Amino acid sequence: MTVPEIEASALPSDAYLLDVREQDEWVAGHAPEAVHIPMTQIQGRVDEVPAGRTVYVVCRAGGRSFQVAAWLNQLGRDAVNVAGGMQSWEAAGRAMVSEGGTPPYVA
Repeated sequence: MTVPEIEASALPSDAYLLDVREQDEWVAGHAPEAVHIPMTQIQGRVDEVPAGRTVYVVCRAGGRSFQVAAWLNQLGRDAVNVAGGMQSWEAAGRAMVSEGGTPPYVA
């Protein structure tokens, strides 16, 4: 299956960004505007993902987000994988925050 991809540096400023990493990865560092639904919970929480707009899916390196984007597209959603994940996000100098008061990083 082909899944559309976008570079982290090209993500629109008003994008709906879905972070599918685990809790410890999220706490270490994430995009300020991201919505967190771990991959392990996405099937049970899919109703929280908007159906009427493009959803950009991100994980650490792009593998999990690819799988989630493919699944969302199979459901008829419009999902795009963020190529290279949060590693590419960080490398592109995009804003990040952490949940523990420490400097954010990609775990």
